Amino acid sequence: MSIRDVYIVDAVRTPIGKFGGALAGVRPDDLAAHVVRALVDRSPALDPARVDDVYFGDANGAGEDNRDVARMAVLLAGLPVSVPGVTVNRLCGSGMEAVIQAARAIALGDASVAIAGGVESMSRAPWVLQKPERAFPAGHQQLHSTTLGWRMTNPRMPAEWTVSLGEGAELVADKHGLTRDQQDAFALASHRKAAEAWAKGLYDDEVVPYAGVDLTRDECIRDTTSMEALAKLKPSFRPTGGTVTAGNSSPLNDGAAALLLVDEEGLRETGREPLARIRTSAVTGIEPQLFGLGPVAAVRRALEKAGRSFTDLTAFELNEAFAAQALGCLAEWPELDPEIVNPRGGAVAIGHPLGASGARLAGSVAHQLAAAGSGTGLAALCIGVGQGLALVLER
Repeated sequence: MSIRDVYIVDAVRTPIGKFGGALAGVRPDDLAAHVVRALVDRSPALDPARVDDVYFGDANGAGEDNRDVARMAVLLAGLPVSVPGVTVNRLCGSGMEAVIQAARAIALGDASVAIAGGVESMSRAPWVLQKPERAFPAGHQQLHSTTLGWRMTNPRMPAEWTVSLGEGAELVADKHGLTRDQQDAFALASHRKAAEAWAKGLYDDEVVPYAGVDLTRDECIRDTTSMEALAKLKPSFRPTGGTVTAGNSSPLNDGAAALLLVDEEGLRETGREPLARIRTSAVTGIEPQLFGLGPVAAVRRALEKAGRSFTDLTAFELNEAFAAQALGCLAEWPELDPEIVNPRGGAVAIGHPLGASGARLAGSVAHQLAAAGSGTGLAALCIGVGQGLALVLER
């Protein structure tokens, strides 16, 4: 059996909304349907019935994104009912996992055309109430927020594994001796690069605003922030001696992203030039409390599988869950030129809608390679509970 080449024909995303912001009134299944519909509309030569499957990442799934949000997106987008959909969950890596699974199906000949993406509405994530251990409890019951992080934790988990995500970022800062100023400077650069990219129109081919919502740019970018403003923020997780703040962390967000993947036959049917080709991927595990360093080994493994090195990279999108986490990873890749990483801004500025971020990163790398005309690109994320995920693209 021969392995087929897999091409990214197109990639779109919504503007990323802030928690409780412009997209808070939009259901996650509607956000997912929006990017699916946009992809189909942007390739009018492709019969929507030719889509063999739709893969979507979703990290929560506890609210309106329940009941297989990928299938809901297919139906809400008006695709033929014959088009199936499957939802995958690798927490922060869910959107990229969806891309990898779709690419694998195409490479093996199980599909010719697929849509892959991710969605998250952290604003609309519900509170959940566990069933009581026995009927008719007389006492109060606890609601758990499903927005982010650990909840209903298994008591068998070692305490050091279940620290908060922010404390995990502090541990990475400890490990690499990262100062507050270094993290704030990284955050400031992320905002400046994102603002400049939007001003230059670099996101015009990628972002598809949601109709009826007054949001045409990522909502969390702070054009006027400064080192002085960032320095005024208090540590969020360690009141004494902490370095991780709201200013050097990714915010809570809402958004969706999707990519159109095809083999050679599907490419001919679209009549379009591909943005990039998917080369390899890799996933690795690490101690849960050091989740921020998850991409370190995954990136090296993906590059090795592709027969490439850091010096071969044209574009590199690394998810910025925290400035400390991103800086920690960069410290462990001394061969990498940091100037090529997140040239259009990263998640500290753009935002991190959990299930959508991996698809956003993959799509951004594909668009950057198309703009460059050729090269090798890489997208990577850290993942809560201690994993790393990486994807290599080429053009």
